[in-house]
Amino acid sequence: MHPAQLLAALATGETLSGAALAEQAGVTRAAIWKQIEVLRARGVPIDAPGSAGYRLPWPLQMLDAKQITAGLPASVLPLLGGLDVHWELDSTSSELQRRGANGRDFSFVLAETQTAGRGRRGRPWLSPPGLNVYLSCLKRFDRGFGGLSGLSLAIGVMLLRALEPLGVAGAGLKWPNDIVAMEDEPLGGKLAGVLVELGGEYQGPCVAIIGVGLNLRLTSALREQAGQPACDLATLAGNAPPDRNRVASSLMAALMTGLRQFEQQGFEGFAAEYERHDLLRDRALRLTGALGTFNGMGAGVDARGALRVRMADDSVRLIDSAEVTVRRT
Repeated sequence: MHPAQLLAALATGETLSGAALAEQAGVTRAAIWKQIEVLRARGVPIDAPGSAGYRLPWPLQMLDAKQITAGLPASVLPLLGGLDVHWELDSTSSELQRRGANGRDFSFVLAETQTAGRGRRGRPWLSPPGLNVYLSCLKRFDRGFGGLSGLSLAIGVMLLRALEPLGVAGAGLKWPNDIVAMEDEPLGGKLAGVLVELGGEYQGPCVAIIGVGLNLRLTSALREQAGQPACDLATLAGNAPPDRNRVASSLMAALMTGLRQFEQQGFEGFAAEYERHDLLRDRALRLTGALGTFNGMGAGVDARGALRVRMADDSVRLIDSAEVTVRRT
């Protein structure tokens, strides 16, 4: 039994015996146990209550391309360039990059799990099977990447838009593109991350590959592995997160609509929304980067999406490098 089949069998949250799983798959109970251990090693919290069998602590939904497509609004369906759902990839963004010039506009790739998921500044992105959403989108622009200032910030706004129809509230934006919720509470922290990778010409045309990781379920072990405070939709939704395929549909719809808006309006079309959700504005900050460490007060972002930091002498310093680490003090 492949790990994907085993996880699908356990997805209801009901307890299933090793013997029943072995009979269903036509393998030995030892083979089932080995695959259980594979899933556990990848971060899936499979319980074994006594001798009753195996179960997940809650139901989950396996990603399904038909369900995701059916959940898209009719207004964006004509834009969809393709949707592929995989069990395992090194990363969804790498899969789109491998398509090169053949990648269609608004092509989407999702995976149940990633072996080399990555975030900003090359940090790994934990990608256990079945628990969260790992998604990448390919978007072509006629203008070059020199004219895409503020794109990553605008995508942060798009992700917040995607959460609204899911009934999820309480998240905000941390420059440049992190979605953060309940930051000052024990189960709060980073809810989602964005990685934008550009290719093509400075003057145009160019292509953006937009990777999104959104936490639906985090176990205590995954929170420890994350190395930073992290939050999930389950926490924000009273331990009843939205259907995973519905989340994927909402993310895709928000990206297609929002990226079309960005083509026409640039970051200006998102600036007011960003300001409303800006978690760094009027907060004491410590910034660390190639030029050293300094403190200041968050003063919003400028028209290009650069972070404005008010210094002790009341001057304003602009930070436009994503290589800078920003922490609240």
